[in-house]
Amino acid sequence: MSGRSIARLAVYAGSFDPPTLGHLDLIERASELFSDVIVGIGKHATRTPLFSVEERVELVSRVSAHLPNVVVESFDGLLIQFCQTKHARVIVRGLRAATDFEYELQIAHANADLEPAVDTVFLPTRTKNGFISASLVREIASHGGDASRYAPALVCEALTKKFAKR
Repeated sequence: MSGRSIARLAVYAGSFDPPTLGHLDLIERASELFSDVIVGIGKHATRTPLFSVEERVELVSRVSAHLPNVVVESFDGLLIQFCQTKHARVIVRGLRAATDFEYELQIAHANADLEPAVDTVFLPTRTKNGFISASLVREIASHGGDASRYAPALVCEALTKKFAKR
């Protein structure tokens, strides 16, 4: 077996509202496993995010700027369609707990049914990030709490500004 790695484009998608240290850890790990990573920020017509899609793209771009093989884009519609347009063969999904697994497996099966050429890879979160969620970070920040243990500093600054306007 040769020491050469196979070029492979992966998509790590989510709402990233806001991006957390758990998200950043998964982006960094995916960037080490795959030749190129697109962080796809989904637009959901049924959700009202705290940050606009443009703000989320900017935040994720800034926190992942040190990773030369990572780009950040927004998308509308099904993730599997986004992967098809980008010619991505891999979807990266993070798992925090066993409860995440059933839902993520169902989505992975549906995606495989819609496009068999795209595989889903599950990465468990690091133990220290296992309980971190964007909703937890939003809740702490909305009450003026210190979310710096759970989100990058520039995200905490953006949260402070966002909640000061309310």
